[in-house]
Amino acid sequence: MDDDRPDVLLTGLLFYDLVLTGLGRPPTPGEEIWTGGMGCGPGGIANLAVAAARFGLRTSLATVFGDDFYGEYCRDVLDGQEGVDLSLSRTADGWHTPVTVSLAHGADRALVTHGQEPPYSQDTLMGDPPEALTALVHIEAEPRAWLAKAAANGTQIYADVGWDPSQEWSRDLLDQLSLCHAFLPNETEAMAYTRTDSAVAALGTLSELVPVAVVTRGGDGAIAVDQTTGEYAEVPALDIDVLDATGAGDVFGASFVAASLGGWPLEERLRFAVLSAGLSVRHHGGALAAPGWYGVDRWWRSLTDPELKRAYGFLAERLPDDPGPPVEYAPVTPPNSTSH
Repeated sequence: MDDDRPDVLLTGLLFYDLVLTGLGRPPTPGEEIWTGGMGCGPGGIANLAVAAARFGLRTSLATVFGDDFYGEYCRDVLDGQEGVDLSLSRTADGWHTPVTVSLAHGADRALVTHGQEPPYSQDTLMGDPPEALTALVHIEAEPRAWLAKAAANGTQIYADVGWDPSQEWSRDLLDQLSLCHAFLPNETEAMAYTRTDSAVAALGTLSELVPVAVVTRGGDGAIAVDQTTGEYAEVPALDIDVLDATGAGDVFGASFVAASLGGWPLEERLRFAVLSAGLSVRHHGGALAAPGWYGVDRWWRSLTDPELKRAYGFLAERLPDDPGPPVEYAPVTPPNSTSH
């Protein structure tokens, strides 16, 4: 095996995220309300990139940065701080990095975004994609040519899917699962695309289309089937106070890939992903809330609940001897730019 291959290959739209938390209630037209907290950082595809890199995975990202403050800041975080390989990425002259304001309220959030389609498509950025162990992708109604090329290279495709604003939930999208090793939708998406009325029924349908099927269930945890090993697993969510749920699904996916590359049993993979996603919602934003080995190790060492100690006892053997330095969480404001 070529050790120079990326562990994870990613492409998608990058955002600059500004997250406001501590809302007593959503604002109404004409009203100003004050929030109790704020954080900023890269978002969108950066959520997956940072989450993967913080688990020590060699992560290659193909995205577009605007030639503005937001693009420069996001590039500095991804490359300089998190060690993500950006050799497939481009900076577009005269194009502005999309910006999202996330209003976190209760266990969910509402998003307001400004941006335009990037001048380079995923297929243009990827070209003939480099060989990689895995690719983490958000599949869309329109198939991407690079995905078939990556699968032909032997890259294992781990796919998620976004919300369908048309709410048609076209089953044609499921045709793309023939390229995929794993599919990890949430239960609303899974039931909509499979035309079923429960997460378990949706999982059963998806397990016939893809080797590894996972359905995430928010506060109810996650369920999964691995047809390659004959394993079924169902794990509960952790009881964690939610500050900001932005990017939790992305952290789940990156964590599941990290554990899968480690060859862990399905239940361990699922518990690890549920834990990582749970730890991420305690902090602002998506990308910089990812716990990495440091956050998981810190949680494990502070754990006193005997039931959780038993359920997560596998971490004693799985955690690296050196979990690395503390991770950098989202700052309240970004550092001053040197050139803007």
